[in-house]
Amino acid sequence: MKIAVVVFPGSNCDIDMYEAFHTVCKADVEYVSYKEKSLDGFDAVVLPGGFSYGDYLRTGAIARFSNIIPAVKKMADEGKLVLGVCNGFQILTEMGLLPGALKKNDSLQFVCKTVALEVENTHTPFTTEYKDKELIRIPIAHGEGSYYADEDVLEELENNHQVVFRYHGENPNGSLHDIAGICNKEGNVLGMMPHPERAVEEILGGTDGLPLFKSLLKAGVQA
Repeated sequence: MKIAVVVFPGSNCDIDMYEAFHTVCKADVEYVSYKEKSLDGFDAVVLPGGFSYGDYLRTGAIARFSNIIPAVKKMADEGKLVLGVCNGFQILTEMGLLPGALKKNDSLQFVCKTVALEVENTHTPFTTEYKDKELIRIPIAHGEGSYYADEDVLEELENNHQVVFRYHGENPNGSLHDIAGICNKEGNVLGMMPHPERAVEEILGGTDGLPLFKSLLKAGVQA
């Protein structure tokens, strides 16, 4: 399985994501510039965290017009795996691969800490290595991570089991329905605000993010 990590101007979690795949999981992963127009030969693509284009206008609003975006959409349409973390989640909503939007945290402050999540859906290609309703701890680092959608969209997400991760105990940003991560109806596109790549080794503070990477790679082998 070959994985692409897209690098935008202002990405700052691209190296973390690359090393999680390469060093920890021994996977075949490459950096791909936002300037490229093709993702041919890749089986999965990751949009990492950071501040693409300085978060000007709105988080992800400029990145969605990058050269690489049509190729990301093509991969999603083909059923290949697309993962967006933090700023990557914001970009996925801006480009329409996931519904809703990420707005400023209710506190209007940047929040950086480890939070508790509940795994709501273990039937996606990203979560098969987790247990149903498993409680995990994953770091967050964002100023605009409050998930928002209208009532119809929220109802659809809940009915279709598209809520994959939910904040547990404490909601750090005011996300509606405590949403921390969602997938598309097909399950091959996942967006989440917490950073699983920062929880793949004990030296980092824990390994609760590692099952996500193992699930993704396992799905690639089975495809």
